[in-house]
Amino acid sequence: MTAKLINGTEIREEILKEIEAEVKEIKEKHGKVPGLVTILVGENPASVSYVTLKIQTAHRLGFHEVQDSQPGDISEEALLALIDKYNKDDAINGILVQLPLPKHIDEKKVINAIDPDKDVDGFHPVNVGRLMIGGSELKFPPCTPAGIQELIVRTGVETSGAEVVVVGRSNIVGKPIANMMLQKGKGANSTVTLVHTGTKDLEGHCKRADILIVAAGVPGLVKPEWIKPGACVIDVGVNRVGEKISEKTGKKVAILRGDVDFDAAKEIAGSITPVPGGVGPMTITMLMKNTLKSLKVKLGIA
Repeated sequence: MTAKLINGTEIREEILKEIEAEVKEIKEKHGKVPGLVTILVGENPASVSYVTLKIQTAHRLGFHEVQDSQPGDISEEALLALIDKYNKDDAINGILVQLPLPKHIDEKKVINAIDPDKDVDGFHPVNVGRLMIGGSELKFPPCTPAGIQELIVRTGVETSGAEVVVVGRSNIVGKPIANMMLQKGKGANSTVTLVHTGTKDLEGHCKRADILIVAAGVPGLVKPEWIKPGACVIDVGVNRVGEKISEKTGKKVAILRGDVDFDAAKEIAGSITPVPGGVGPMTITMLMKNTLKSLKVKLGIA
């Protein structure tokens, strides 16, 4: 039996339509729309492409979007001053500084300079603490983990009491999604095990998982025999393993592979995300959802 495909592109569209409708309603009732500033330092092609997609999405949803592009040689002091300006701007509800930054700028200083109540990426230490506490304290969950949770919930997978195994301990995905899945509430209340490539009997841990979330950054790490029959498998890995010529454009494109052997795993799992097209489309979507929430908190309607 082939697993149900968890289509991140389709689920993204569902959520974006919900956000768009809510933005229109808030504009009609309160005369406000979410304000998002994206700060891009330098001209890293991947960053430019990613920021462009964020801008397009924000415009589609009716946000007030400010794109602030800065030269790669901007001083750390000047960048911190720019962030302070947007911290004080009432029209801005979310501040996003695109990473990575040039080597002469301390990323930690930059992240810490953002007002936690405008940190829609969820990277500020205050928001990491809020995530750990959970419940009403949580304002902005990191976008990729939030997207993972949405995929699980909207696929109808039962999380309460489920055995969740998270492979990978990064600050951006592994640690936060483990914390989110063990909290009380919808889409969580799970029993969580956090493992990594240095874990003894990694295979044994994975075999116990009702929900297996893999974010190790190792192509094909999880073998099909590691998967419990009927499990929900969320593959966060996006690994470049080569290049090929696109049939549509005739140009070279990257060959992407997840952390899970998808073709074999789909014959065992109950549901599974593809790579690409699974978790990836959800990240920007959840950034928009966090920005909307920031405005709602400010208006006292969250």
